[in-house]
Amino acid sequence: MKTRIIKVQQDGQLGRWAIGPDGAQDLNRWEVTTPTSDSLPSLSSLSDEQQKGAAAASAEIMAPLIAAGAYLRSSDIPVAFPTETVYGLGADATRTAAVKGIYAAKGRPSDNPLIVHVSDLNMLREYLYPRFTTTSPSPSQSSPSAAATNNEETIPAIYLPLIQRFWPGPLTILLPNPQPSKLAPEVTAGLATFGCRMPASALARTLIQLAGAPLAAPSANASTKPSPTAARHVFDDLEGRIELILDGGSCAVGVESTVVDGLCSPPVVLRPGGVSMDALRACPGWEGVEKAYKDHAEMTNGGGSKGAAAAPRAPGMKYKHYSPKARVVLYEAARGGGGISVEDLEAALGRKQMTTIAVIRTRHWPLAAGLKTSGLAAAAPADSSHLHTNGDQAAEADAVTVREGSLLGGGEDGKEDTVVARLLDVDLGGDIKGVAYGLFAALRELDRYGADVIFVEGVSDDGGGDDIAAAVMNRLRKAASDIRV
Repeated sequence: MKTRIIKVQQDGQLGRWAIGPDGAQDLNRWEVTTPTSDSLPSLSSLSDEQQKGAAAASAEIMAPLIAAGAYLRSSDIPVAFPTETVYGLGADATRTAAVKGIYAAKGRPSDNPLIVHVSDLNMLREYLYPRFTTTSPSPSQSSPSAAATNNEETIPAIYLPLIQRFWPGPLTILLPNPQPSKLAPEVTAGLATFGCRMPASALARTLIQLAGAPLAAPSANASTKPSPTAARHVFDDLEGRIELILDGGSCAVGVESTVVDGLCSPPVVLRPGGVSMDALRACPGWEGVEKAYKDHAEMTNGGGSKGAAAAPRAPGMKYKHYSPKARVVLYEAARGGGGISVEDLEAALGRKQMTTIAVIRTRHWPLAAGLKTSGLAAAAPADSSHLHTNGDQAAEADAVTVREGSLLGGGEDGKEDTVVARLLDVDLGGDIKGVAYGLFAALRELDRYGADVIFVEGVSDDGGGDDIAAAVMNRLRKAASDIRV
């Protein structure tokens, strides 16, 4: 199977929210732009020639998404597409064969549930209560339950304040799965609930609408590997396993969505992400929200005793995740900015004759974590000639710059320093959003440059309600082979 990367513009012409009676955006209905001159805005002042050109441009923008939507309706092979968090691997959530295609492409354990992505609230309600139909005018964003005027609202009331404040965006809510359910049973992995979110990406919402069904979509990486934040990352993992990658550039957030469960009391966060605990606590009914996730895998893929752990309530809770090929040694922020210990460095150097040591820095470590180096400079780009695109260069979109040089040692007692290893250095900076944005790209890029061991400077995630920091450290702790505290 040949895997192609198709460039898609993240453009305002992809679609728009309907407008409610009060003039506000209506989250109940996402309207896909029809690529004809009649549907294009502000054409009255254009000549016939300009109108034709504008219509052609709109058709060109929409063509890849229209084709991808048709592919998702007819094929059992998933499609990779960008969201604001990470790239997703999407398939029709109502068809068993299509959902099984996700598990097969990723090599994902079958008891790890999938998140369902919807284009609007009307689509969501169809899967909470199959008989739901919209018989009244669509409401404004300020009243997500108003569409149920002639039908009982099927979205649990506990979630309405979150939907009003955080959707569309990086927040997944756990919902009851009605019986009989329209969702394929493989989506829920046998659970009585399913996770759902409405992505902030207009491209993603338009693709979902064109597919005509919600998309089950985990991150578009091979299972256990770092999540992809660029089309090339997807290609590196899934070449030959899928046919189509929609390339919309790099993802803005860089870590997956926050997952919450409001069906229990008190409500809980099952996975940290782009919405902080403090922001959740500011919403009615969520003042007492608690943490219910662990920062280590309860079970590695294929490991552990049979039946040793219960099925996870949400993705990312049970299995080893986010791991590059290289061994990762994480230094917790509480340890201070002292850098890499002599013992860890000696252990890394003893792995093979010429080891490649990599360093990921955040707030306090100096260049190369203070190690003695020579010739440290920006590394030459890794080869990407193997990518198959539609004539456009695939978006590199790496959020990191890799420096390459030599690690020196053996200079004690007046002896001359000698090269003891190849050294790679990445500085993600002190801003936590920048760290989140570049984390997965850094792990992947250092793999591509052949790192054997990656030493990572962690960030502080205690206090302040900053779930971006919590999300970063949650992913790093799951990726780490060893943690230094």
